[in-house]
Amino acid sequence: MAHTRRTFVWNAAAWSAGAVLAGPPATTKGFFANEAVQIGLIGFGGRCRQLLRALKLIPSTRITAVCDVWDVNRRAAEAAIDSEVFSTRDHHALLERSDVDAVLIATPDHWHVPMTIDACRAKKDVFVEKPLTHDLAEGAAVVAAQNEHERVVQVGTQQRSMPHLQEAREIVVGGQLGKVYKCRLTWNRNVKRGWVRPDVDPNKVDWKRFLGNAPEQPFDSYRFREWRWFWDFGGGLLTDLMVHWMDVVHWYLDLSEPASAASIGDRFFPNTNWETPDTVQTLVRFPEDNLQVHFEGTFVNRRSRAMTEFMGTEATLYIDRGRYEVHPEKPDGQYREKILGSGERGLDFYDQPDAELLHLTDWLDCIRTRRKPRCPAEAGVKAAAVAHLANRSLRSGQIAYWNS
Repeated sequence: MAHTRRTFVWNAAAWSAGAVLAGPPATTKGFFANEAVQIGLIGFGGRCRQLLRALKLIPSTRITAVCDVWDVNRRAAEAAIDSEVFSTRDHHALLERSDVDAVLIATPDHWHVPMTIDACRAKKDVFVEKPLTHDLAEGAAVVAAQNEHERVVQVGTQQRSMPHLQEAREIVVGGQLGKVYKCRLTWNRNVKRGWVRPDVDPNKVDWKRFLGNAPEQPFDSYRFREWRWFWDFGGGLLTDLMVHWMDVVHWYLDLSEPASAASIGDRFFPNTNWETPDTVQTLVRFPEDNLQVHFEGTFVNRRSRAMTEFMGTEATLYIDRGRYEVHPEKPDGQYREKILGSGERGLDFYDQPDAELLHLTDWLDCIRTRRKPRCPAEAGVKAAAVAHLANRSLRSGQIAYWNS
């Protein structure tokens, strides 16, 4: 299957294919073989704690600073690190420090792009959680910051560092599925959700700093702790979970921009206070690529769990975070599989591969070598953009068109 690198055209600006292909040139600071890369942590919630576990396994790294707007999280970060660290509520103060070479950003979504741009301007390399953007209009600015300041920016869609998914990509790129016209993506969980207001002391939260570019509003402990399900801070299931698999589809098929998205969503849990749905479906059309992508996500049933299928004319490729399977279309075709992780199909996390460790290791290798990481800002922008288009349809109740 022939693949050519395409460039997206964004609302605010465009960049050349050459800029996408080029890796960051040599840094002004080199690292000796055993010299520690000094890392600052920004946002010490559950995801950052997962990533810190992996960071501690990587030689020649040192956590030198932590930042969180909630004093409880900052104290937890200080306690989790084996040495004394600089601690602050203000990420600007962290970025000013000479003992910080790179930052790991694991904040609510609306802070990802502003903090990534600030870090690039401060000449810090960046590992930033997905979704990279909180709005379609942010894409061009964050890519420009990465390139202008010659930074290594790795977006945390760690599937790109999973060896079995790298191998499965060669099956698609090599044409073994035939022509892929349809992809089916799911992220289904059966998780009870309800309206329980967290006990958070507002005096221990810098609420104004948490809001950032979000609209002014009074302190709300539920929004503060459940920010993913409120439009000012997150984007619900589509930006939280669809983005993971959408990035894989882009990676495997090298897609152009989508033409349209049609979405539906509902809140079936009776006692939640979310703005975003707990159950969604969206259908995205890529007519230039002759492809349809369907995503479904829910918290009321776990059927199919977390997986993606590439449905080709010759075979279907099933992937999840611990295995791949090739299901032939013809009776005389050969089924094959590769299983790394133990447990039932479609788990959110398997014992193998250790994707956080692999993805962070790639980022740190790139900091030392100045090569392009596996998921740079361009890739993060593309994956998130599809989810944003789907959310526009969801919120408007109409088909959302890319060029409008």
